[in-house]
Amino acid sequence: MKNFLLILVFVFLCVSVASAQADQTVELKCTEMKKVEKMVGQWKGAGWIQQGPKRETFTGTEMVQRKLDGLALIVEGKFSNEAGKVIHETLAVISYEPKETKYDFRTYLASGLGGDYEIKPTETGWQWGFNVESGTIRYTIKIENDTWSEIGEFSRDGKTWMKFFEMNLKKVV
Repeated sequence: MKNFLLILVFVFLCVSVASAQADQTVELKCTEMKKVEKMVGQWKGAGWIQQGPKRETFTGTEMVQRKLDGLALIVEGKFSNEAGKVIHETLAVISYEPKETKYDFRTYLASGLGGDYEIKPTETGWQWGFNVESGTIRYTIKIENDTWSEIGEFSRDGKTWMKFFEMNLKKVV
């Protein structure tokens, strides 16, 4: 009986410590996610993308919602060309990973592509990117007042950058 009580006390203490640590982790995640909450809302606007010699213009929306009491943001984008054909549709999840002290950005594209990236906060927004066989692609997002400006750039050497994408959105909700 004495051993049973000791085991019971030990289990209770372990659960209490684990619960306190979990509460601190959730609090830290919520605090860090508040830094990216200015993305929340519905955004509409236009832009262009150039793949090879062809530049295509588009219009569309980005919908960004808080989920799980602020522990994650869901980003849904849908953009169509002048003929009304959807040329880019995406779903993404942004969350904060305290063990690695970074923002995770998981993307899913209608094309079947997607990936896991890191969003790095900048003075006026965020930047994220990835390596491709021939170089590096990076996206820079600036949100000021009710304007979301985003550019996509490509570099072969990490020094000289060529813009291949630009989008300007206004917050509508």
